[in-house]
Amino acid sequence: MSATLELSLQGTLKKFFGFGKFKGNQEKIISSILAGKDTFVIMPTGGGKSLCYQLPAIVSEGTAIIVSPLIALMKNQVDAIRGFSNEDGIAHFLNSSLNKADITQVKKDVLAGKTKLLYVAPETLTKEDNIKFFTEFNVSFFAIDEAHCISEWGHDFRPEYRRLRPIIDKVSERMKMNIPVIALTATATPKVQLDIQKNLGMLDANLYKSSFNRGNLYYDIRPKTNVNKEIIKYVKQNAGKSGIVYCLSRKKVEEIAEALQVNGIKAAPYHAGMDAKERAKVQDGFLMEDLNVIVATIAFGMGIDKPDVRFVIHHDIPKSLESYYQETGRAGRDGGEGNCVTFYSYDDIVKLEKFLKGKPVAEMEIGKSLLNETVSFAETSSCRRKVLLHYFGEDFNEADCNSLCDNCRHPKQKAEGKEDIALALNAVLAVKEKHKTKDVINVLMGTLTSTGKTYKHNDLKLFGDGVEDDKDDRYWSAVFRQALVNNLLIKDIENYGLLKVSDKGKAFLKKPYSIMVARDHDYSGAEGSDDDDIITPTGKGAGAADELLYALLKDEVKKISKQAKLPPYAIFAETSLEEMAIQYPITVEELTHINGVGQGKATKFGKSIIALIKKHVEENDIERPMDMVVKSVANKSGNKIYIIQNVDRKINLENIAKSKQLSFNDLLHEMETIVFSGTKLNIKYYLDENMDVEKQEEVIEYFRESTSDSIEAALKELGADDYTEEEVRLMRIKFLSEYAN
Repeated sequence: MSATLELSLQGTLKKFFGFGKFKGNQEKIISSILAGKDTFVIMPTGGGKSLCYQLPAIVSEGTAIIVSPLIALMKNQVDAIRGFSNEDGIAHFLNSSLNKADITQVKKDVLAGKTKLLYVAPETLTKEDNIKFFTEFNVSFFAIDEAHCISEWGHDFRPEYRRLRPIIDKVSERMKMNIPVIALTATATPKVQLDIQKNLGMLDANLYKSSFNRGNLYYDIRPKTNVNKEIIKYVKQNAGKSGIVYCLSRKKVEEIAEALQVNGIKAAPYHAGMDAKERAKVQDGFLMEDLNVIVATIAFGMGIDKPDVRFVIHHDIPKSLESYYQETGRAGRDGGEGNCVTFYSYDDIVKLEKFLKGKPVAEMEIGKSLLNETVSFAETSSCRRKVLLHYFGEDFNEADCNSLCDNCRHPKQKAEGKEDIALALNAVLAVKEKHKTKDVINVLMGTLTSTGKTYKHNDLKLFGDGVEDDKDDRYWSAVFRQALVNNLLIKDIENYGLLKVSDKGKAFLKKPYSIMVARDHDYSGAEGSDDDDIITPTGKGAGAADELLYALLKDEVKKISKQAKLPPYAIFAETSLEEMAIQYPITVEELTHINGVGQGKATKFGKSIIALIKKHVEENDIERPMDMVVKSVANKSGNKIYIIQNVDRKINLENIAKSKQLSFNDLLHEMETIVFSGTKLNIKYYLDENMDVEKQEEVIEYFRESTSDSIEAALKELGADDYTEEEVRLMRIKFLSEYAN
């Protein structure tokens, strides 16, 4: 990429979107499509997928055609882009919600060259008169959003998506040029990925696959007991935060929404049985924060670009892990806290299986296969993040989960499983790799089913070898799951889940090694959790921010959003507000230094924000970090003032503690209080004298990558033999000072 183009992209990124740098693969993806290359993007929700086609559309000659599945999704994105640019004509959508006059205006703006992004539904794209219209202007590229809709193995298959390639070819032929295509999805197993590429004729496309790991999300599966009461308790404990509750039926949606309302929670139902105006009203209420909680069927969410959803609750288990990942992915898209709570009962699986009856055999088998994966995820005692990422073809070390799933936070006792895993692999080979997990477990348990009789499994030498007093079907399910997540076994998805022993598994049989196994959860008849078990938020929060100012800023943004008729996050993101509550910007120029705030936003929406911060600073006698001076001392203890002043003078910490008659532990506690409140302490001088630079760098790197600031977790990861608790606490003070304050 040329230096000029790189500068142009960086400038556009800051001007239109307010960001100082690209995330992950964004810049490479944008460069690929600008170079005219077909590009395939797999990027989790919250990774900045939309920007990958929005930014190149803005800098390219002509108009990009964005194929999007939902009217609500199109409207949100068009509103957001217009908000960034302050130009109504820069983005339009073309779908069935428009009247003739609207359509005429859209086409007029496109033909005049004003429009850089034109969002269309797949049904709109296939209409012959629209195909003709698309040849009357310069199409910069096609973007296929939510590309998983193409695959029958995807969680939201749309037949019309499979007709897109012929239409793209037809437009390219009429324009006598090869128009590049960018396909994007947040959920794609290896099987779905290949299906998308084949259908779109993109086997040679540049592939950019980001990690599916959402490190800020907490995954929790709970037994489905007193579920309505548990949901109400959870929502009330997270009062004022935005959340979504998903239910399987419309009836249950209405019931839960009413229960929340009766309990004083600003909630509303949302499902396909409501008329379009009412659904739009509910959606806008949620975006504008007049509603805190939406109770919905899966009809809700795909079109919601709301980054500050703090929890997603599933009243019923989803029908596939793709659906679960997509729906839980609507939490914490801004990188802040995101808690995902699912209430599970096997009865839900039985209901979902009933829905499959009467469907074509192939579709029914696919549906059952996807449900079995969901059951495995729900009942596993392994790290949920590891199991989920394995499903999407990604390896993950469960030690890196940092207790951000219920199984890692409350681990079950494990036992050595080396011999049992070897027995499981040998059983798969004994049945000639032609059976599913359930059938192989029946062989080990000596259970003769109709399938077993047909294949004469009772004649096998190891038939019944898995029968022991403490080993049942549930235990063997856990053994097979461990073999799968450790890549010793492969599940042949195209053959509905038949098990194969991998090369790694064959090597394991020759030379077994230690693998620990715990029994899966048993949710049958289990009691619900007590009040003490309700999770407290665990994601990233305001932390060092001025909490009062943060609350005032949120209220002010809400006022601005109502005046501008835009959702609050489209004015300023919560993460930007948190930074403002740390840095106290009081001029437009200072406001543009806040991450996520460009010159346009600062000028357009910043006046009242700056006035509010300035008033707060003056009334509370705050000396701002932007002035390189510590916060006001008006409400600080004498110890804090003394510590801040003496650290600035580079006085030895032991001497500071001694002069104030503090233990070193008490001094550390005081220093931690100071940095957690947003004030910087530069203790580099002390650390350089008392700790090797290499050790410092290792701890800083740990805190950079960790989703937790826990000292216990840090010592466990870094090694308690190599670091003292004091060293790690000092390094956390340095890290927070340099990177958070």
